[in-house]
Amino acid sequence: MKIAIIGTGNVGGALATNWSKKGHTINLGVQDVNNFKGVELMKNQNTTIFSINEAVAKSDVILIATPPTAIFEILEQMGDVSGKTIIDATNSVVKSPEPYKTVYHALADKTNAEIVKCFNTTGFENMLNPIYNGEAIDMFMAGERESAKSVALQLSTDAGFGSCIDFGKSDKVELLEKFALSWINLAIMQGHGRNLAFKVVRR
Repeated sequence: MKIAIIGTGNVGGALATNWSKKGHTINLGVQDVNNFKGVELMKNQNTTIFSINEAVAKSDVILIATPPTAIFEILEQMGDVSGKTIIDATNSVVKSPEPYKTVYHALADKTNAEIVKCFNTTGFENMLNPIYNGEAIDMFMAGERESAKSVALQLSTDAGFGSCIDFGKSDKVELLEKFALSWINLAIMQGHGRNLAFKVVRR
């Protein structure tokens, strides 16, 4: 796939690194191509730096991994995203992109893209290495479009996750963000450390 990464910090960088190893084309979309966070990502294979507009134009899939309040500026720069898949990896647990509850809802209202919520429920360390004791942890997703979920499922597998479990449609997006807050609570607020993760087990 040709993937635009908007937000080249910890989460975007971890996913860009793992996806590049699987042969995906990574188009990093940044404000300033001469001065951007995550410059070390240019050492990865299949990775090129562009403006946000150029990265989106060259890609079929767009990952947004930025602070949620940045979405309005990003929307102005992305250009036409009709028919593209946008993966919302943000969390509005501290600040929301008012008047919208989440970035997913802002994207659903302002674009004609295929949108899915995914890659928001765990820390970047688990994005970079999702293997615990030889077993892959789970990723989770939510959204209306089955086509977008199929993309999220494949990219979850390509990032090394064992499964990408469907939380439901758009009415479950906020629940998925609360699930992210649960990880933050355990890992950071309760002091268990960032090397913990969720996996669904069945009897």
